Amino acid sequence: ECSIPGYTFLQELSREEITALAEPVPDGPSTRRLAELARELGAALLAGLIESEGDKLFNTYVAVGPEGFVAKHRKLHAFISPHLSWGDRFDVFELCGVRSSILTCYDNNLVENPRIVALMGAEVIFAPHVTCGLDSPMPGRGKIDKDLWDNRDRDPVRLRQEFLGPKGRGWLMRWLPARAFENGVYYVFTNPVGVDHDTVKPGLAMIIDPFGEILAESHALGDDVVVALCTPEKIAESGGRRYLRARRPDLYAKLTEPLPEGQKPEIHPGWRLKTEEEKQKK
Repeated sequence: ECSIPGYTFLQELSREEITALAEPVPDGPSTRRLAELARELGAALLAGLIESEGDKLFNTYVAVGPEGFVAKHRKLHAFISPHLSWGDRFDVFELCGVRSSILTCYDNNLVENPRIVALMGAEVIFAPHVTCGLDSPMPGRGKIDKDLWDNRDRDPVRLRQEFLGPKGRGWLMRWLPARAFENGVYYVFTNPVGVDHDTVKPGLAMIIDPFGEILAESHALGDDVVVALCTPEKIAESGGRRYLRARRPDLYAKLTEPLPEGQKPEIHPGWRLKTEEEKQKK
């Protein structure tokens, strides 16, 4: 997420500083350049940025194809900065002939979100993240030592152990394949690799099929691309599609009840954001 300006450092910035990074969509320079590249390559491209609309700022992910701008998704559960507004809609769109949707990072942690876009007809969910290597009360999780990254050429084994353990891949395997499996969709997961502000991220970009099987995965200690063959037959044959047909909406009224009066959605990432006092010391 926010692959163009960067993400985690946004927690340090004032509204004015974030506004200076923002641009309109689809008429801003980044979306126009992405569309140019998509035409040159004859391919779909997706990237994240800070979008400005009126007096609001959004964590937005953009999809373009050879024909130009196709769609955007505004993160529904934005928490990195109080200056970012929340998105308020789901979108399913045709991208190079494939029914697609985007859910950004924390959006995927709430099971209702991928279920809704699957019901809207999504066959592929693009899931851009900036995750792993974060302080957490969950056993085994925590930050990845930056010294391991700095010494990656001399000692890649210790770094890979951290990347593949509970601070990285081990946590993803608790839930990510399940999102694909339970909804009968392909999942395209992306994540930075290397130093991201005050954290180290493990990458691990992967493509997961509707059976929850990982078709391709990156273990590179640098920029990488993963490629996999995705066929519609798997969607039709998947258990997730059977589960969608087996639903009992008459039993689910509790899911759509409003929150208690005075209560707002609480988005807690499981790790501590800096306080205002800490920000003032930057």
